[in-house]
Amino acid sequence: MRNRPFLVACLVVLSLLFVPQSLKAEKSAIKDLLVTTDQTHLLLYARLINCFTPDIEDAVLAGLPTTFTFRVQMFQERAWLPDKKIKDFEIHHTIKYDNIKKIFQVSIDNQKTCENFSDMDSAKKMMSDINALKLENLAALTKNRRYTVKLKAKLDNVRLPLHLEYLFFFVSFLDFETDWSQQRFLF
Repeated sequence: MRNRPFLVACLVVLSLLFVPQSLKAEKSAIKDLLVTTDQTHLLLYARLINCFTPDIEDAVLAGLPTTFTFRVQMFQERAWLPDKKIKDFEIHHTIKYDNIKKIFQVSIDNQKTCENFSDMDSAKKMMSDINALKLENLAALTKNRRYTVKLKAKLDNVRLPLHLEYLFFFVSFLDFETDWSQQRFLF
């Protein structure tokens, strides 16, 4: 009987080791990365998945501005030299909930506009999608050369007003960062 607490602890640890994968939280990732062209520019499309955890949704609904930062890099591949970096920039998607008007405001810094949504699902879709982002003018690219576009995303630290982050230190657990996702192509 004296070994009973030890036996219970061992069973709990073993059960945690064999939790089905479906019950574990899925990691945020970049999916559906696509590089294509229109008549004048190289365009980027991508989707960020598993980025809105219940904690992040709660923070948004509490009125905290939440920003996803997408980092984009573009390289020209070279055979005997290191790849030449052509582009390296960030895009910020920010969501803020207005508790009085009951609307979600989503702003994307490369569009310089703010769109309003009455439902959270539409706002989350705009936050997590990159649609037709102009990467480079086609005239600046060399024909028959290989290029690589890399993309990663992270949740910026949620900043509380009046230095409340020192009191609510657990808010830093909302942070995430994806792995690099890349697309190679021949122009």
